[in-house]
Amino acid sequence: MLRPSANQILKNNESYYSLVIAVAKRAREITDEAYEKKIILDEKPVKTAVEEIFNNEYRLVEDPRLK
Repeated sequence: MLRPSANQILKNNESYYSLVIAVAKRAREITDEAYEKKIILDEKPVKTAVEEIFNNEYRLVEDPRLK
């Protein structure tokens, strides 16, 4: 799959900063889960996290107080 651009992922005026934080948090979760289960990852966790957010498997939720 080609890498989706940030504009394709972001909806409803979400910020780039929120996207970066969400991808980083999800990538860390993927890494931790793989370490606990002793699984060797075929793809990099960041790539998997971006694809999950793009495919709406993982949601980006912003705090409305920060806008």
